[in-house]
This record gives sequence, C-alpha cells and structure tokens, in this order.
Amino acid sequence: MRKSVLALAIVAITACSESPDSAANKIENATDAQGAQLATDPAAPAKQDNPLLQQSSLQYQAPDFSKIRDEHFQPAFEQGMAEHLQEVQAIAGNPELASFNNTIVAMEKSGSLLTRVSRVFFNLAGTDSNEARRALQSELAPKLAAHWDSIYLNDQLFSRVASLYDQRVALELDPESDRLLEVYYDRFVKAGAKLTAEQKDTLRALNEEHSSLTTQFSQNLLKITKEIAVVVDDKQELDGMSDSAIKSAAAAAAEAGHEGKYLISITNTTRQPVLASLKNRELRQRIWEASANRGTSGELDNRPVVQRLVQIRAQKADLLGYDNWAEYQLTNTMAEKPEAVMNMLSSMVPAVISNTKAEQAAIQAMIEREGGDFEAQPWDWAYYAEKVRQDKYDLNEQEVREYFEFNRVLNDGLFYTMNRLYGIRFEERPDLPVYHPDVQAYELFDHDGKSLAIFYADYFAREGKRGGAWMSSFVGQSGLLEQKPVVVNVMNIPKGPEGEPTLVSYDHVTTMFHELGHGLHGMFSDVRYPSLAGTNTSRDYVEFPSTFEEDWAGLPEVLENYAYHYKTGEPIPAELLEKVQKAKNFNMGFDTLEYMSAALLDMEWHSLPGDAELQDVEKFEAAALKKHGVDLPAVPPRYKSTYFAHSIGGGYSAGYYAYMWSEILAADAFAYIRERGGLTRKNGDWYRKNILETGNSRPPMESYVKFRGQEPTTEALLERRGLNPKG
Repeated sequence: MRKSVLALAIVAITACSESPDSAANKIENATDAQGAQLATDPAAPAKQDNPLLQQSSLQYQAPDFSKIRDEHFQPAFEQGMAEHLQEVQAIAGNPELASFNNTIVAMEKSGSLLTRVSRVFFNLAGTDSNEARRALQSELAPKLAAHWDSIYLNDQLFSRVASLYDQRVALELDPESDRLLEVYYDRFVKAGAKLTAEQKDTLRALNEEHSSLTTQFSQNLLKITKEIAVVVDDKQELDGMSDSAIKSAAAAAAEAGHEGKYLISITNTTRQPVLASLKNRELRQRIWEASANRGTSGELDNRPVVQRLVQIRAQKADLLGYDNWAEYQLTNTMAEKPEAVMNMLSSMVPAVISNTKAEQAAIQAMIEREGGDFEAQPWDWAYYAEKVRQDKYDLNEQEVREYFEFNRVLNDGLFYTMNRLYGIRFEERPDLPVYHPDVQAYELFDHDGKSLAIFYADYFAREGKRGGAWMSSFVGQSGLLEQKPVVVNVMNIPKGPEGEPTLVSYDHVTTMFHELGHGLHGMFSDVRYPSLAGTNTSRDYVEFPSTFEEDWAGLPEVLENYAYHYKTGEPIPAELLEKVQKAKNFNMGFDTLEYMSAALLDMEWHSLPGDAELQDVEKFEAAALKKHGVDLPAVPPRYKSTYFAHSIGGGYSAGYYAYMWSEILAADAFAYIRERGGLTRKNGDWYRKNILETGNSRPPMESYVKFRGQEPTTEALLERRGLNPKG
C-alpha cells in the first residue's frame, strides 16, 4: 500500500468495512485520554518539552499520549523533514562507491523523527480529529509531497541506487536484501527518477496539487458527514428501530444540540444499516438520499475535486510513460495489468446479476404481498430484504444481535480464536496512556510467553473519527532497527446507551476478525527491513490475511464459545445458529454487485488517458456502470465518486478491486486449512510462518505457494459467496 518508509505511517490499512474511506464528524475542543484540553497555541515548545523529538521511553516506543499536545506536531514535522533531508543528502553525496549498506540500508535507517511524528499525527488525524489537526494536515500536505519529491527525484541519489540495481547478480545479496534493492529501484522509477529536469518540475507541481486536493477531499467528507446527519422530530417515525437504537439516537441528538429529537448519523457507504429496520418509507428515502447525494452541493461539493484528481493522476501516468493511472498503479501488484482486473470482475458479472435479479424479484413480491404499489428503490432494499430473510429463514437480525455482546465477542470470540490458532494471548495494559478514553491498550504475548507487540483497540464510533474500519501502526517491526510493532485496530461500532451493554451485528463481528487479521500481519512480522515489514505489500495481497480471519467468526466451535444472550447468559440455541449459518449468503448478489460496481467505477475513472478533459461526474458514473452491465437502479455502487475515499481519496485508487482479488486468496486458503483440520495450532503456525511473518520480503505469490503448495483457484470464492456453491 505504500511507496516509502514514511507512507506506512501516514496511510491506514482499510478493511472491507470500507474504511479509511469515508468521513467522520469533526470534533471541537477535543480532549486527550486524561481529559486535559489540547492546546492550540502555535508557539513551538522548547525541545526538551516536545515528547515527539525523542524516542518514547514507553515499551516498544509506544507514544506517550499523556504528554503529546497539538502544538508539538508542527515543530516536530519541520525538524523531522530537515533532519531527513540532511541524512539523505549525506547518503547521496557519499564519496565512497555505492554499496548496499551505505546506500540502501542507510536510507532504511534515515528519517526516524519524521516517521515517528507522522505515525502519531496521521493516526490521530483519522481517529481523533479536531480543528487544529485538520488545519495542520492541510498545511502539511503540499510540504510532505515536496519533501518526498526532493528525495525520489534526486539524480545523485538515484544514480547510486541504479548502479546497485544494475549489478544485482554480482552483489550476491541474500534474498531479503535483494528484494529490498528491487523495491527501492522500482520506487524511484515510479516516482519519476528517470524523467528530465523539465518533466520533474511538472511532476512536482502535479504532486503538490494532488496532495492538497486529497486532503481537501477527506476533510470535506469529515464535515459533510456531520452536516448531513438526519434529525427526526417525532419518535413515531422511528417505528421499527430497537429501543436501544432509539435511545442512542436521542442521546446523539442531545449531544448535537437537538434536545428532544433523534439524530441518525450517516455511515461511510451508500447503504445505511438503519434502513433495514425503519418502517417509515419517507424517512428511509430521506436517509438514503442524504447518503447517496453527499458531496454534490454547496461549499463542500466534492465534484470539482473528483474531476481534477482523476485528471492529475492521468496526466502523471502519461508523464511517467503509462497509458493511464490504473496501468501505473498495478505495476508490482499481483494483478499486474488493468486487463487482469477487468477480466476478473467481468467474468463474475453474469452470475452476480442473475443472483441480484432473483433477490430483487423476491423483494418486489414481498412489497406487493404487503400491499405496496411501488417498484423497489434503493431505500427499500434493506427493509424488505430483511422481511424476505425472516420469511425464508425465520431469522430476526435483532434477535441474533442479542447474542453478540461486544466484550464477549472480543474476549471469548476474537481473542479465543487467535489463541487456539496461534497460541497467543492479549493482556490488558491499563498503565499505557491512550489517546481517547474509549481506547484499550493490550500487550501481545506468544505461546512461549515472549512479548511480541503492543496493540490498541479503538472500536467505538465518535465524532472526530473517520468512518469505516482499519488497521495502522504507531511503530513498525524491524530487525534492522530493533523495533517491535505497536499496532492499532479502529472501527465505528455504535456504543450502547449509557449503562447498557453494546450489542453488535454479525457484520461488525466479522469486521473485528478482519481487522485483527491486519493487526496480526503487522504484529507477527519478522523481517529485517522496515520497508518490507508487515502490511507493506501490494494492495491486492494486503487484504488477504485479514479476510482469511473473517470466516473463523462463523465456525460453530467458535460461535459456541462467545455467542451467549446478553441478559440470560444462555448460549445461542442450536436452531438459531443453524438459521444464521443457512442465511449467511442471503442477499449476496446485492452485496457483491454493489462492491463490484464501485470497483469497476474506480477502474474506469483511472483508465482515462492523460489528455482527457474534466469529466461530468454523474454522467461518467452512469456511463461506467452501463458499460459493464451493472446499472441496476435499485442497487447503486457501494460508494459514489464524491464520497469514494478508497478510490478518489487516493489510498486505493485503481486498487479497490483488491478486496475481491484478496478474497480469492483468503477463501482458497481457508478451505485448505479446513481440509487440514481447521482451528489447530499446527495450521496456525504454518500459516503464520509462511504468510504473516514474511511481509513483503519475497513476492506475494511466492509466499502463497509456499503456504498452499499451488496458486489459488476461484472455486472456494464462489462457494464462499454462495454464487456457485458445491453440490
């Protein structure tokens, strides 16, 4: 996912709950974990008073959030960039002949201060944003873009890297070192190191504008999401929502200054979970339209940002010698070429459309059975799909949720499974400072009692946090730097009303497993070089280890350990469990189609040539969906362009397909593990050794084949999604 050592710090991994994508509400006058007011005085503190200017004394250099204040960031960034440039210039100007150690290893060791402050700042900007942090983020965007250009467009430095690359065979490096040299060379070339001086100037200008616009896009989403929250005056309009959800909506409204009313927040995707329960069709439409039309009007209109961002990417790709941004992005990925992605997605369209139309017919029949005289619209789908599911499987989602109390899911589900599979245990560390009271710190111990990592769990929704779910790192693993990982998992689970337990949906349960899959990919990492550690892999591989962990959540022996009624303590009844299992692929046509539509939209945006004019956003979206035969009015894309932060925000531009690509690996791997005995330490240790520990120290497919014995097939994926089940 990343193109530099620093990028690991500033780009969060996103999970299929769709994360860094989206926006959360802004928070004014944020407070730290101790409740002290965060200062906004721009005056730079003295070095001895700035905790970011030296390594943290806490275990594994975990940030000391009790000392970090907003005014510490800017001087730390400025000093970090200055120190990094000095270090890099010393490497570039070294009078000695280039060697692997004095060039590549030296670059791996450079920029420690900039990496440290970036990891802390950008993680907090995503999880606990405020006005001061947003302002600094906007200011930093072009400066950091220029900083990295000054390194990767440095002719003297690139000549040293290129000379080493040209003599790779003669150097006789060990496999991991050879891999690192290859990664560095490709990184420089893709950054424009081979361009002329005039072309580099053009590229610098494009990079600076691009960085500013991606920041504007994400910050617009933060503001939009708060502004479009739906306020409901009359409780009767909420008929169908649970009492707990209504209490939470009342509390959210009161906190937002709407005492006596009810506030329904908009989540990051087009589909809104609350639509499955609301009986009031007009309110359902109002909520859906607030979601689907976000970023298309007023001062926060993201359409001009979308237009220019995709144009910049096309122009940059053209400058670097590629036909389009998708071709540029897919070099050094498992897919390799845009054609491979298009073929993979297109091959699934007929089966997915067939399934979806069958689901739509069942929904339309339910509407008519209940006396409705209208065709199913996007705001009707979830509501009537739930009725169809209840009718077909006699399964009530709210009833199921009562068996998924958050703490039990976490400890007796998630942590229990990882202990069974890998022998690890999570021990609470209340002594470690956290950046928000909702965050819980843990230490991860191996089966032999050896300490492996620090893990932060930040699961609950709040203002100041962007939408979705993701994993990121405060400290990355590295044998070279003698660093152990400090990792965070972030989600947006609505907390239960004060004094009541938090009950989570099964989707949230599987997302918890998914994100810890990312977390273990970072915490189990056992490589020498930081650029190759943990999740520093291609987009279409990084989601494999996380998706692999999801299916353990539904394994009967795992469910039987954590699925207990939150009031009675009774285990989930066998008949209800059987219904859950039978219904797990219900509505899979819809789920797959809305994802594929977004992935195809992403690829179409980033297949524009360098000379393309600015595109009309709505017309382009409609044409792209029609082109691929996925333009079903009742099933819009999971994201539209103006809030498609995965794609337009930059992290997964021309890479949103990666979730499906990775799911092929995950489904194939899970089926293989089940064939070998399932949830056992032997299986977990084999998977850990060959997949989770290796990072990017070797090509991803090489790691997969080492684990599996062969390349994956799509058979297990189709079965997993119920699109072509066995038998």
